[in-house]
Amino acid sequence: MLPACRLCGAPLREVFADLGATPLANAYLGEHQLAEAEPYYPLRACMCASCFLVQLDTCVDPHTIFSNYPYFSSYSDTLLREARAYAERMSAQLGLNAGDRVVEIASNDGYLLQHFLGRELDVLGIEPAGNVAQDALARGVPSLVRFFGSALARELAGQRRARLVIANNVLAHVPDLNDFIAGLGILLAPGGMATLEFHHLLNLVEGCQFDNIYHEHLQYFSLDAARCAFARHDLRIVDVERIAAQGGSLRVFVQHAQDAPAEPSDRVREVLALEEAHGLHDVALGRAFSARMLRMKLDLLSFLVGARREGRSVVCYGAAAKGNTLLNYCGVHADLVDYVVDRNPHKQGQRLPGSRIPVHHPDKVQETKPDYLLVLPWNLREEIVGTMSHVRDWGGRFVIPVPELAVT
Repeated sequence: MLPACRLCGAPLREVFADLGATPLANAYLGEHQLAEAEPYYPLRACMCASCFLVQLDTCVDPHTIFSNYPYFSSYSDTLLREARAYAERMSAQLGLNAGDRVVEIASNDGYLLQHFLGRELDVLGIEPAGNVAQDALARGVPSLVRFFGSALARELAGQRRARLVIANNVLAHVPDLNDFIAGLGILLAPGGMATLEFHHLLNLVEGCQFDNIYHEHLQYFSLDAARCAFARHDLRIVDVERIAAQGGSLRVFVQHAQDAPAEPSDRVREVLALEEAHGLHDVALGRAFSARMLRMKLDLLSFLVGARREGRSVVCYGAAAKGNTLLNYCGVHADLVDYVVDRNPHKQGQRLPGSRIPVHHPDKVQETKPDYLLVLPWNLREEIVGTMSHVRDWGGRFVIPVPELAVT
């Protein structure tokens, strides 16, 4: 029996990208686990021929993924700058006043909501990963350790509905998509605004960003698919911005249908037309995408094997989930890459899932002076190349694997 679309229920027949079977992208290993077998799960994305939502055809239990989550947003200077600017902008745009409720779903370590504190607002974060929420609480950000859905939304709405609801990079993670969006409608106050950010399917396709496909990301949205999803729950996308986050994302502005203008903004119409022009409603889209994936895999392997044969050393920067998808799909292990460095102390001393490459503090690079630094979170390449510019002092070079292999 074919799996069903998580949005409209139609059978999923069209394969968009098949990455084989991989471990969970954030299932880092301690040294004591190296003698144990890792669980592997199918990693295959399909496109719904009815609503054109791209989605994984299997779902790993969210409690397995988020029980001890290693991603902390505050270790990215880029995200911190963007969070501060967003808080200032939305406070002014909505005219937020003392007592107004601001809720962020998947609030992580409080990196964003901390910028709403001190404004006499009723601020609340909802974060299912308890270990990450502890950091938010330490910052003074009130946080609930819960998964969000319609049941929790009703609890919160019974206290006070929110004038601003924020949901960044969470819509892709939701197993019950309709229940989550229904919850947004319940929580959002009349006249309020919800903003959501998600990786744009157009950028994923155009840049062949297959490393953004992993088990946490259950669905991959075009603006058109998102518009259809919200409309099912009497919510309307009234505006959209194309932003650089995650290699190219959309920030959508959502209101209750009865509060929304009769027509969406010009930017909504422009992005929808762009998606149509790039064939995002063509179920054959995945064929060309899969061919590019294979070519990128061969290019990276050719480079790494060539470097090893020449006696040159390669290390990675960024123990990122997208990097683990890249390494595992390409079959890269510690025989081709010496180690990876990451600023996040929660990852240091661990091993990457699948490849089992060890994770160290960034100071390790200065000690060993590798010939190449392979940037796994390529979407932050400007920040990383700037931070690690001393690599060039000994003739080291940076390697960017996506969208095309580049050595600089």
